[in-house]
Amino acid sequence: MKRSRKNQRQSQHHWHAQLRRLLSPRTFLQRHAQVALDSLGRLYRNRVASLMTAAVIAIALAMPAGLYLLLDNLERLSGTWDGQASMSVFLQNSVSASAADRLAKSVREWPEVHSVQLVTPDEALQEFSQRSGFADVLDALDENPLPAVLVVIPASGYTDPAAASALRERFSRLPETALAQLDLQWVQRLAAILDIARRGILITGCLLALAVLLMIGNTIRLEIQNRREEILVTKLIGATNGFVRRPFLYCGLWYGVLGAIIAWLLVETGFWLLSAPVSNLAGLYQSDFHLETLPFQLLWILVMGGMCLGLLGSWLAVGRHLDAIEPT
Repeated sequence: MKRSRKNQRQSQHHWHAQLRRLLSPRTFLQRHAQVALDSLGRLYRNRVASLMTAAVIAIALAMPAGLYLLLDNLERLSGTWDGQASMSVFLQNSVSASAADRLAKSVREWPEVHSVQLVTPDEALQEFSQRSGFADVLDALDENPLPAVLVVIPASGYTDPAAASALRERFSRLPETALAQLDLQWVQRLAAILDIARRGILITGCLLALAVLLMIGNTIRLEIQNRREEILVTKLIGATNGFVRRPFLYCGLWYGVLGAIIAWLLVETGFWLLSAPVSNLAGLYQSDFHLETLPFQLLWILVMGGMCLGLLGSWLAVGRHLDAIEPT
């Protein structure tokens, strides 16, 4: 009797030790690492089919990432233009040179104005002659038809649409003014176009993310059907749904990670091919603009997004199809 109780206590102690070992964080991480590596090994053994699936996922991820990066470069380019934008105030032909100079000095005192440059009619004609290529025709004119122009750079607090429009109205009310033209308008139109493009990229990204979910879900569903007998045997020996679900979740995660990495390579390659022509075009306009590729933050977001889409797609597929496989 004493030996039986002693054996019973030893058995309980053994099971408690086993339970503590199974529930320890180290064992938990080891099991997850083992399943993750085993899932990656399965993808490698079927590397052709896995690469094709990951490539399709990569194309779906590369499209919004590439469009976003292209839009970011356009916004950076428009930001450099915005700092050079100005307001052109064309004066009446009857305004003399001394009166135009006095007006320029008076306008420089306005709080809404950062700087003013007076372009005389002779300077305007010379510049137009150089840029238009009609020097011979302009030399044949009896008189200079161009007026004096004030090139006004608004102050930093008056470059928004409402303040710039108010400043233009103030110049229009001056008796010396023939026309006040706001050169910021095309920048504002560009900003509106970029905002529309930003929303379009967001919609496109959401639709492609849904396509990735459906693609991964369908791939995991086929994987479940191919391993149906293995799942039945595993459940017969007492495996829980969580234990059976784990390899498929890691399979979806690896698909997302591989798709994100291939998407990054596609975007980098595409922008590398475009960088030289863009730099040459910018050089023709005396600009040092160059394309910027994916920053590290966006690369991290792309990888994490692929992981989340892979996990979510596999979770939905496993949750729907795994419960239907039960031993009878």
